[in-house]
Amino acid sequence: MITNISLVTVYCLDQDATRDFYVDVLGFEPGTDVTMGEDFRWVTIRHPKQPEIEVTLMTPGPPLDDDAAAFVRRQLEKGSMGGLGLSVDDCRKTYEELTAKGVTFLQEPSERPYGVEAVMRDNTGNWLVLVESRDFTPQDFE
Repeated sequence: MITNISLVTVYCLDQDATRDFYVDVLGFEPGTDVTMGEDFRWVTIRHPKQPEIEVTLMTPGPPLDDDAAAFVRRQLEKGSMGGLGLSVDDCRKTYEELTAKGVTFLQEPSERPYGVEAVMRDNTGNWLVLVESRDFTPQDFE
């Protein structure tokens, strides 16, 4: 029986730089950092309020085949990869704080039926969505 989500993957081009971005800029905590075999490094981060969910920072490579890894690298370089949805208490305030830290935003905070949303990029180009949630019904989308 599946009991929860424990691990998600975010692809990156430089595990150290991406770990530092998530830790130093976004407030995550470092997790595991081990080398397994010659060319595989397992690097994770986690949010202090959800330590049971680890985010693996994975470079495009095994277990992907060469073509798939090259495709993921190209998508990262173009800024076309999705990343994570992040809950925030105050989207506008978080936007201001992260903008002051040099974070690139694709969308400023905007009102949506489900709350206030902003879209940013991590240091690799993954899209991250910040959402200040509010209660909604399906009719709010009509």
